[in-house]
Amino acid sequence: MPVAIAVALVRNVPSLLVGTLDAVLDSTSKVAPFRILHQTPDSQVYWSIACGSSREEITEHWDWLEHNVMKTLSVFDSNEDITSFVQGKIRGLIAEEGKGSFVKEEDPEKFREGLMKFEKCFGLPEQEKLVTYYSCSYWKGRVPCQGWLYLSTNFLSFYSFLLGAEIKLIISWDEISKLEKTSNVILTESIHVCSRGEDHYFSMFLHISETFLLMEQLANYAVRRLFDKETFENDLVLHDPLQITKRGLESRAHSEQFSAFFRLPKEETLKEVHECFLWVPFSHYNTHGKMCISENYVCFASQDGSLCSVIIPLREVTGVDKADPANRGVSISTKGKTAFRFTEVRDFEQLVAKLRMKCNATSSPQHIINTEVAASSASDSPKDFDAGPSKMGQRDNSKTVSTEALMTVYHPQDAENLDSKMLKEKMKEQSWNILFVERGHGVSMFRTKKTRDLVVRGIPEALRGELWLLFSGAVNDMASNPGYYTELVEKSLGTCTLATDEIERDLRRSLPEHPAFQSDTGISALRRVLTAYAYRNPQIGYCQAMNILTSVLLLYAKEEEAFWLLVAVCERMLPDYFNRRIIGALVDQAVFEELIRVHLPQLTDHMTDMTFFSSVSLSWFLTLFISVLPIESAVNVVDCFFYDGIKAILQLGLAVLEYNMEKLLTCKDDAEAVTVLNRFFDSVTNKDSPLPPAVQQGSNLSDTKSDHPKVDITDLIRESNERYGDIRYEDVESMRCRNRLYVIQTLEATTKQNVLRVVSQDVKFSPSDLEELYELFKKEHFLSCYWNVNSPVLQHHDASLPYLDQYRIDCQQFRVLCHLLSPWSHCANRDSLALWTFRLMDESSDCLINFKQFACVLDTMYNGSFTDKLKLLFKLHIPPAFTEVESLSPSKGGDLSKEELIHFSHLSVTSVGDSLESDYLKSSPEKGKGRVDIQAYLKQWQDELLKKEENIKDLPRMNQSQFIQFSKTLYNLFHGDPESPTSPVKSPVAIVEAPAEVPSKGQEERSSELPEGSRAQSLRGNHEWSFAFEQILASLLNEPAFVRFFEKPHDVKVKIESAKNLQLKARISV
Repeated sequence: MPVAIAVALVRNVPSLLVGTLDAVLDSTSKVAPFRILHQTPDSQVYWSIACGSSREEITEHWDWLEHNVMKTLSVFDSNEDITSFVQGKIRGLIAEEGKGSFVKEEDPEKFREGLMKFEKCFGLPEQEKLVTYYSCSYWKGRVPCQGWLYLSTNFLSFYSFLLGAEIKLIISWDEISKLEKTSNVILTESIHVCSRGEDHYFSMFLHISETFLLMEQLANYAVRRLFDKETFENDLVLHDPLQITKRGLESRAHSEQFSAFFRLPKEETLKEVHECFLWVPFSHYNTHGKMCISENYVCFASQDGSLCSVIIPLREVTGVDKADPANRGVSISTKGKTAFRFTEVRDFEQLVAKLRMKCNATSSPQHIINTEVAASSASDSPKDFDAGPSKMGQRDNSKTVSTEALMTVYHPQDAENLDSKMLKEKMKEQSWNILFVERGHGVSMFRTKKTRDLVVRGIPEALRGELWLLFSGAVNDMASNPGYYTELVEKSLGTCTLATDEIERDLRRSLPEHPAFQSDTGISALRRVLTAYAYRNPQIGYCQAMNILTSVLLLYAKEEEAFWLLVAVCERMLPDYFNRRIIGALVDQAVFEELIRVHLPQLTDHMTDMTFFSSVSLSWFLTLFISVLPIESAVNVVDCFFYDGIKAILQLGLAVLEYNMEKLLTCKDDAEAVTVLNRFFDSVTNKDSPLPPAVQQGSNLSDTKSDHPKVDITDLIRESNERYGDIRYEDVESMRCRNRLYVIQTLEATTKQNVLRVVSQDVKFSPSDLEELYELFKKEHFLSCYWNVNSPVLQHHDASLPYLDQYRIDCQQFRVLCHLLSPWSHCANRDSLALWTFRLMDESSDCLINFKQFACVLDTMYNGSFTDKLKLLFKLHIPPAFTEVESLSPSKGGDLSKEELIHFSHLSVTSVGDSLESDYLKSSPEKGKGRVDIQAYLKQWQDELLKKEENIKDLPRMNQSQFIQFSKTLYNLFHGDPESPTSPVKSPVAIVEAPAEVPSKGQEERSSELPEGSRAQSLRGNHEWSFAFEQILASLLNEPAFVRFFEKPHDVKVKIESAKNLQLKARISV
């Protein structure tokens, strides 16, 4: 595009425009004969908008401006806004016109220059990895500010400096609750970022789709790393932030889309993509699409609307040849006697050579397994069944893996007596057999629109297990891991965990009305599959709803096949559904709500609270409608799910709501709406189901139970496809990414509300101040995770813990917050004071404290009485808080290095009361036990409720060395305060005039009963004097200067605002 035209494309001009572009790019350039200028009324300044060498060219620019730009200017309120808008657009285009407008890592000089600007502008630590940066506009109100957007591993940053105005913006990825592409009257396309309730808009990107994809990847990475640790720990690619690159993120995004679309193992990475044509023999034409190649698969998806796709595992390939060189053809032959011919393939000769090498690599013994599943497993079943017991010998029957689907055992088909339903079933089988002949059979079959039409009608009972295995991609997992399930069963059975306890509890609740699960055969198979999966994936372990889904899988698939189907569902098709917080299910419910707003707006307008749809539909998603539909109807839904993924469940959910629209619109409350939906599900039938009446749940319902007319599941599914089949897979995945941020931030908000509700009962801070303190506390936790690959703090973040314990900080983090927030931070020995305070709060001795402990000690400093503050200082100078502190570096004075601070925080100081404390720790529900002791937790909770306020007479005495340090701290606090009086004040040692107590002989004898360390310390102090807290309190009460100092009010709001501005810098200096 010529520069003049490009500049004209972004010019927003008012009323009249005249002119040229001349000096926009070069002030020394020759003035063009025709120009378009912009002038603000009452101004002598003209802004060049466009230029042309001929009248025709400039007229073309004018026509474009008139039709595409001028209409948008009416939204501005003043001429100044219009001028600022136009200036920003011009500068944005100029910045983008140069080659540096789209910076790539392949240009090291440009990237190094951008990195230096990034480090200079934002002053982040060296460990903060810049991924890439772009020229763009940041919108402040209706006026754009041209600058640079920097994307790094932990932050989204923007910098602009124009006409003396500087704009600097730093947003943490973990604070983003909304990230989306939007468009409106002013902005044709922009990126909307919402962080902590504030909206930010960025536009004028040269490659907005690519920019948005990277932002989405980085935000998702941060969310998984900080909020979803159990998923992140298994992701070796993103485990090290320093290894993240722009190219790596893009490649990762494409690989995830590729493996999810074709239902391949998550380990597959996309290597090559070729636009080409695939010959479709049964239709006698070439379909245009893309060939995608990974380490072990060649896949094809059409792009011409024919909905044709093919998956070719390289383990099935027998030959790769050049075919029709004139048309750049590649022919791939498989074990199934099928040859796939691709034409118009770029670099087809090199591709043939690469594929031949890959095929040789995958022909190793462990891969030579024919995974083409036969249409009927009857011939294989007896042999497999006989081989099982002989292989297992005399082992317990509970460990014998079943090799038959339960349906074939409990409901064998009678080939001689065929009723009308069985005849229809045979007709369905015949339709599929015809499809297999035309389009191939097995994993490499052609998948077309006709395949989906047959799935919608319902897969025949005899083929259901086989096709579930193919469409889900579980067949590939099973082929790649021969013998894995049998080994897993051997290892897992007999183990005793929380997951196995829950599994045993739910075994008899899984389809209890079905004969297969009223006998030991079905129950044992279900136990083996669930226990093996819990052993394979301890992060998930076992979650309710897995038993219901696995029961249905076992009805139609062999035991090992059912296991791999469960793996496909839990780890690929429904990601994060079955973890502790069911984040995946909540994300898909948010997607469902979004689709309801788009497709059923009248229902949205009627419902006052959209959370109703989430509460009522949770079981739909978790069990794929199995828990709400009769089993004979639910299996048809599972058919569609394995073919179309979550898209099928979303479409059916919309169809259910639309079918009941009229009744739902008349409901007065949620309970009435739930009743309507339950009656509808009870009325759903499957008139073509060949299952015996004793098994069919729908047939057992009395017609008088509901006046709702019967609805056939096939008709309902067909209608859902016809009405909502235009929902694209790509759109669903995009909505999933967008809503994942929202869901996790919502969960975090719930955590915050619960923590604040608990802590607010024990402190005097206002709700707003307490909330700000929580955000600073949580931010400090995250800042320690940003630049440490193996952060110990990150390892302690567990969303399954009680709310108060989800975020905890160590001594180093507490020191940073203490320096920023404590009213005593001016003290010369502030590091020692922070250390002792931390040790005092660390009651569990695990070197971590939660927000309640942090807020309570800060509340004492700000809102406590004179006695409370003095008591806190007193306790800081006696065990277990107090320990002798001496920096290894004399030049630092009272400052401690990070290593010294961590070392002293881990030191255990034995005191007289330690024997009692050790007994408490032994009884703690989390100390030295593999499993949580619920009774111990309840006892601990009861003790906390009954805990009385601490009596000052119960405080132990302070010995000589402790009192000397206490006096130094008081001196430093008082004289270090910038607002303290300049007149001299007596030393605290001189103030305490009460006689000190020297240990008596009886006390010496009692010291012999103490532990060895305490006895040595006690004997050393036998000839030292000591003070009680009452003595110190009485003496200091007589000193008005000290009383005024401790009773002086401090504004925590000022400290909070200062801390918000300095927290990041404080972390950088650590």
